[in-house]
Amino acid sequence: MQNVCKRSKSAIFSPKRGATLMIPGGQDPLQQSFTETLPTEMSVRIFSELDVRRLCRASLTCRHWNDIIEGSDQLWRSHCLSVLAICRREVDGDRLAGCSWKVTLVRNYRKGCVKRRWLKGRYSNIRSADDIPSNSMCPLDVETWGEILEAELDR
Repeated sequence: MQNVCKRSKSAIFSPKRGATLMIPGGQDPLQQSFTETLPTEMSVRIFSELDVRRLCRASLTCRHWNDIIEGSDQLWRSHCLSVLAICRREVDGDRLAGCSWKVTLVRNYRKGCVKRRWLKGRYSNIRSADDIPSNSMCPLDVETWGEILEAELDR
């Protein structure tokens, strides 16, 4: 079979190499990030598939990724709403105080993880304070500790 390359303005299609993106001005396509070639909305959609940890790591990759991630309240809002189910009072209070979705998430994410683990009974069989993992404690309000105690008593 003959090796035929088909060209368009933005890509070369070759049976052996697949599609190669050609950047106007002759820049090497391997030097370009997808965020520089796609519309910002598409990049935000791709970043929205990441969990919180990976999203934070991605924001450290380069200035352009950081600008997109930091500038998109939508990315932080979806993750913050998952914390909302656990820390409703805290999230509502931060939002009423005018905090951005990212600030609200950062302030409540660890608290939400700790509360979720306690409520699921992950630390039910702790025999002494020395047995409690260091990442399982953070400041929680009286109502939250009341919920945790109720869950423990129900087990």
